[in-house]
Amino acid sequence: MTTRRLFLQGSALAGVAGALRNAQAFAPVPTFTGPAAAPGVPGTDYLPVITPNGVTLPFKVVDGVKVFHLVAEPVTHTFAEGLVAECWGYNGRVHGPTIEAVVGDAVRIYVTNRLPAPTTVHWHGLAVPNGMDGVGGLTQRSIEPGETFKYEFVLRQSGTFMYHPHHDEMTQMAMGLMGMFVVHARRPPEPTGPGAPAGGPDSMRAELDAPVQRDYVFLLSEWKLTPGMRRPDPTEMTDFNVLTFNATAFPSTQPMVAKTGERVRIRIGNLSSMDHHPIHLHGVPFQVVETDGGRIPRSARWPEVTVLVPTGSTRTIELVARDPGDWAMHCHMTHHIMNQMGHGLPNLIGVDPSQFDYALEHAVPGFTAMGEHDGPDEDSTVPKNSIAMLGGAGPFGFVTMGGMVTMLKVRDTLVEGEDPGWYVHPPGTVADVATESDLERDGIDPQGA
Repeated sequence: MTTRRLFLQGSALAGVAGALRNAQAFAPVPTFTGPAAAPGVPGTDYLPVITPNGVTLPFKVVDGVKVFHLVAEPVTHTFAEGLVAECWGYNGRVHGPTIEAVVGDAVRIYVTNRLPAPTTVHWHGLAVPNGMDGVGGLTQRSIEPGETFKYEFVLRQSGTFMYHPHHDEMTQMAMGLMGMFVVHARRPPEPTGPGAPAGGPDSMRAELDAPVQRDYVFLLSEWKLTPGMRRPDPTEMTDFNVLTFNATAFPSTQPMVAKTGERVRIRIGNLSSMDHHPIHLHGVPFQVVETDGGRIPRSARWPEVTVLVPTGSTRTIELVARDPGDWAMHCHMTHHIMNQMGHGLPNLIGVDPSQFDYALEHAVPGFTAMGEHDGPDEDSTVPKNSIAMLGGAGPFGFVTMGGMVTMLKVRDTLVEGEDPGWYVHPPGTVADVATESDLERDGIDPQGA
């Protein structure tokens, strides 16, 4: 009994010690006392992020404080070529511009309301004084149309966060009012890599010590925009038909680019109304290194090729762009890689579509089959302000994806600021039709089992 009692006491003490170590590792965010640090300088104190299809909010420094200005207002927004909607956004954009700062920065953010309704701004994931938390009716009164409010706080945590209204959230967020908020560390966090590249342990250590060279940020969202309509439906709960990266649907999403061997960070936030999104990156493993709750200790990370981004959360991944090519990144919910998908259609799988349009000419008044008829190329029976469910042209034909899809384009050489175009594969490296000699050599009978 004595031995057992001592063992239990020892185990309990070890548990307390472990809890204390964990409490120290995950200590609360410091209180908002003491002076702020000198304002962080882009390109000197941090690597600025890139927001594909978006921009970064400019700031000025006044008496050591970074001053930003957000303007909430109606915005005419293009989700993809041919699909335009009357939304709400910030500073003339949907989504709003990315706010970027550094731990220790004192920030002052003015918010002007040019909407026809009251609003607020909540700094999602950021630890701020309670009166700056932006919850209408709870921590402040709402910002009435025509008013400008002032939010002030010191940034005490690094990471990837978001901002959005906390007044009539269902309507205002569904209309597009949201954006990303990136806070850089004063000293870069310890680097990490997803595994050993060719060359063995020494090259792996060198790779892990390399700094991040590309830092991308994406905001995921979903919309209900009925074909022919120009206003998103904020009352929708299940049947979303426009899924976007940074408020843009494929094939209009701007790709990420990287040079072979560069370390790349990708920050992903999700403010979709109802859905989590499993974001899958082709061609390269990565590690999830950060949530909106903080940096994940290196010992707790593991390699992945898909990261689940829950609604209301952010995830940050880091990778090494090892292999050249055009690598897709997309949500792996298959209905989320479609545009304006309809759910009231009959099941036409197995139907011969070759004469379908011409048969409809005789059954549907005003319908004109495409192809061999005189007149304009546009099909007048297609609803206005709508786009095809499936994507666009690719280097080998039509890419049958839409919606929440983008790409990471990896090249041995790049011209900075330019899209490198489609990847040109080395001869013999593209899957193609098997020749008779291939089949004969390997004993494959296409007619057999």
